[in-house]
Amino acid sequence: MSELESILAANRRYARDFEPRANVVARGLAVLTCMDARLDPARALGLREGDAHVIRNAGGVASDDALRSLVISHWRLGTRAALVIGHTDCGMVAFTDDELRAKLDAETNAETANLRFLAFRDVEQQVRESVRVLHETPLLPASYEVVGLVFDIETGALRPVDPGSDPVTEV
Repeated sequence: MSELESILAANRRYARDFEPRANVVARGLAVLTCMDARLDPARALGLREGDAHVIRNAGGVASDDALRSLVISHWRLGTRAALVIGHTDCGMVAFTDDELRAKLDAETNAETANLRFLAFRDVEQQVRESVRVLHETPLLPASYEVVGLVFDIETGALRPVDPGSDPVTEV
C-alpha cells in the first residue's frame, strides 16, 4: 500500500466517527511550535480537536506569518493566550541561513539573496525571543498571555522558559 493509500484508509476510519465542531476555540489557546514530527502538540498538551489553534513552522519561531495567524486567532476566533514551544535537538540549530542559501545557490536556480530561514543557535533563547515578540507586538492586547516552553524530545517533558531579556541573534 502506498503512503497516500495508507493515509486515505486512516482518514476513512477517522471520518466514520467524526463529529463536526463549532468554530470556537474551546480552551481559548493558541500554540506556536516547531514542525518537527517527533512533537505531537495535541498529545503532549492533552488537547482535543477544537481545544486550541496549533501553528507550526520550522523552529516554532514568531515569524511574520506566525504572528499573522496568532492575530487572526485572537481577534477573529477569541484565543486569549499562546504557548510558544521549542524542543531539544531542534534541526534549526544545525545550520545557518548563509549555509542553506549556499546549498540552494549550488543546487537550484532560485534567487536566495532575500530569503530568511530564521536559523538560530539556542532553542531556549529562540523561545524567549518569540515570547518577547508576541508580548511587544501592538497587534495583540496587553492582556494576551504568552508562555514559553521547551519540549524534551527524549523524555516528553515540558519545562518553562524564564522570559529574561537576552536577545536572539539570527545566524
